[in-house]
This record gives sequence, structure tokens and C-alpha cells, in this order.
Amino acid sequence: MDLMTEIVIFVLAAFVGFEVISKVPTTLHTPLMSQTNAIHGIVMLGGLIVIGLSDNTLDNVIGTIAIAFGTINIVGGFMVTDRMLGMFTRKPKPAPAEIEQSRTEPLDAETGSSETTGGSA
Repeated sequence: MDLMTEIVIFVLAAFVGFEVISKVPTTLHTPLMSQTNAIHGIVMLGGLIVIGLSDNTLDNVIGTIAIAFGTINIVGGFMVTDRMLGMFTRKPKPAPAEIEQSRTEPLDAETGSSETTGGSA
């Protein structure tokens, strides 16, 4: 392909990507973007191919950088997703017996908890 065709493809891809992402509701934007970072597995594969077929140092450096950035994006994307999903999990409610027990037990003056430590005087 010649340079002009590649530029046209790049501009069209950028336009389509912007239009698709701008239609996503704000509540889904962060999880969607963090998962799309996993697409950087393709970047890692490309970096491995570049390194495998390279004949000079510049190609090795570019491939290594592509693999490093792809790895960072994949790990970061899944970390953000895990954190976002953790915000939506319900915390377990304590059983009624535990609530009643915590109300009736006196608090320890030093620690502020109702648990007995068993032997420090």
C-alpha cells in the first residue's frame, strides 16, 4: 500500500473509533476501555513477529517496546476492571446474632474492640 492509502485508513479508523466510543454511556466507559486495553495482545503478537523477523537492532528495540507497552496495557486494563467490578459487589451483611453480640459485649479500653485477647495484663 502506498502512504496515502495508509493515512486514509488511519483517519477513517480514528473517526469510527471516536464515534463508537462517544455513544457509550458514562457508567460503562471505564470498564469498556479497560477491557479494550486487552486488545493490546495483538500489539504483543506484532512485537513478537517483528523481533522474530528482525535483522537489525532498531527492529529489535521497536519490537521490545511494543511488547512492553502491550503487557502494561493488558495488566493495567484487567486491574482497572477488577477494581471497578469490586465497587459493585455487595458486602455481606452480618448475621443478627453477631450484631446483638457486638452490642452487648463491653469494649476493651486499649484496643476499642469487643474481642478478648486472652492474657495480656
